[in-house]
Amino acid sequence: MKKVAVVGYPNVGKSSLVNRLSGTRQAVVHERAGITRDRNEVTAEWNGRTFTLIDTGGVDFEDLDPLSGSIREQAQAALADAEVAMFVVDAQGGIRPGDLEIADLLRRSRIPVVLAANKVDSVGDLALANEFFAFGLGDPIAVSAAQGLGTGDLMDRVTELLPPDDEDEDADAVLRLAIIGRPNVGKSSLVNKFMGDERVIVSDVAGTTRDSIDMALEVDGKKVILVDTAGMRRQSKVSESVEYYTTLRSQRAAERADVAIVVCDAADGVTAQDLRIAELAMEAKCATVLVLNKWDTQEGTADEVGNRPELDHERAKVQQKLRLRPKVLTASALTGRQVSRVMTEALTLGERMRNRVPTPDFNRFLSEIVQVRQPPAKQGHRLKLIYGAQIETGPPRFAIQVNSRNRVTRDYAYFIENRLRARYGLDGVPVIIDFTERKERRSAA
Repeated sequence: MKKVAVVGYPNVGKSSLVNRLSGTRQAVVHERAGITRDRNEVTAEWNGRTFTLIDTGGVDFEDLDPLSGSIREQAQAALADAEVAMFVVDAQGGIRPGDLEIADLLRRSRIPVVLAANKVDSVGDLALANEFFAFGLGDPIAVSAAQGLGTGDLMDRVTELLPPDDEDEDADAVLRLAIIGRPNVGKSSLVNKFMGDERVIVSDVAGTTRDSIDMALEVDGKKVILVDTAGMRRQSKVSESVEYYTTLRSQRAAERADVAIVVCDAADGVTAQDLRIAELAMEAKCATVLVLNKWDTQEGTADEVGNRPELDHERAKVQQKLRLRPKVLTASALTGRQVSRVMTEALTLGERMRNRVPTPDFNRFLSEIVQVRQPPAKQGHRLKLIYGAQIETGPPRFAIQVNSRNRVTRDYAYFIENRLRARYGLDGVPVIIDFTERKERRSAA
C-alpha cells in the first residue's frame, strides 16, 4: 500500500488532519504540543484509492532535547518510506522559522510534496494560505481539520501524485499482533527487535509511546501487522486526559488484534495489573501470551532456554488466575535472546485461532469426554452430549447439542473447555462453547 508522510512543526494540527482524512480517531489529539512522538500509520481511502497516512511528531530543529531528536529521526524515516509528503503548516500562525527548515528539507527530498495550510476555518481566512507560496513547494491548499473545509481538494492532490497501486493483497491473511502491557516494561524495545530497526522511540521515561502504532512485517512469508501501544496503568492512576486517551487506544488495539503479547517486567514478575491487562485482551477475544521481558537482568541459574526455578512459580500463578491458561515465556529485548521464540509462539496462536476441528473428530472427542467423566445429573435425569461441531473460527466457537441446557453445570462446562484446550493445543486461545438444547424423541406407545 502506498504511503503519505504527514510532517510539520509541532502543534500545527497534523494528527487532527490525519483523523479527518482517514475518518477515524486513531491519532491522539490534544491542545498540548508534542503529543505525537512515533510515526503512526493510518489507512485512508479516496475515490477508490486506498493508501496509508503516516502521522509523525512535530519537527523542531532548534529543540535540543534528546526526545525531540528521536522525533525528528522518526519523521525523516517516514519521508524515506513514503511516496508523497504532506507538509502541514498553521495558516493562523503564519510562517515560523521551523517551517522554513522543514520546507528546505522537503525541497531536497526525492518525493513530491503537497502543502496543506491548516486552520483555515472559514471562507474569510482563505487569504492566509497565500503567505506559504514563499516556500517554493507549489500552491498551498487551504484546509481545516476542525471543519473539514478543503479536505476534498487536498485528497485529490494526494491521489494525483501517488504512483499506481501494486497488486491487491489478501487482507484476511494478515495477522494483527498487539504488544500491550504496563508502562516502561520494554514494549517498544521488543517491537524494534521484531522489526530489526529503531522503528519506534525508546526511552527510560515511562509514557514515551502515546499512539497505537501499526507496522507491517513479514515473518517466514507470513504478513503481520505489529501494533505498539501505550502503557496501560490502573484506572485510578490515570491522572490526565492525554493518558486517558492513550490507554483507550491501547484497549482498542487489543480489540482489533488477533493475538496479544502481554509484556511484563521480569524484575516484578507477573503483577496483578499484568493479569488485568491479559484479561482485557481475553475479553476482546484475543489469543494471548505473556512475556517476562528483561529476563537477562535477573540473577540465578538458568537452563539452555533461559528458564529458572522461579519461572515455574509465575507460570503456576497465571494458570491459576487466567482461564485461557496462556503460556508464560521469557525474553530480553535488549540482547534479543528468545525474541524469535516469542514471535513463533504468536504466529502459532494466530494459526490456532483460525484452525477448524473436523466434525467427526470433535464428536469422537465428546465421546471420550463422557468416558473420562460422566456428565452431571439433576433430579434423577442425566445430561447427555448428543452432537457437536465447530461453527466459527477466529476465535474458535463450538456448538454442543444437549438434552437439557439446565443440566449443564459450570464445573462440567469448564472441564470440557480445559480438555478441549489440551486436546487441540488451544492454551492462550479464547474458546467459546454454546450448549444448545435438543429434546430427545420418544418412541410411540
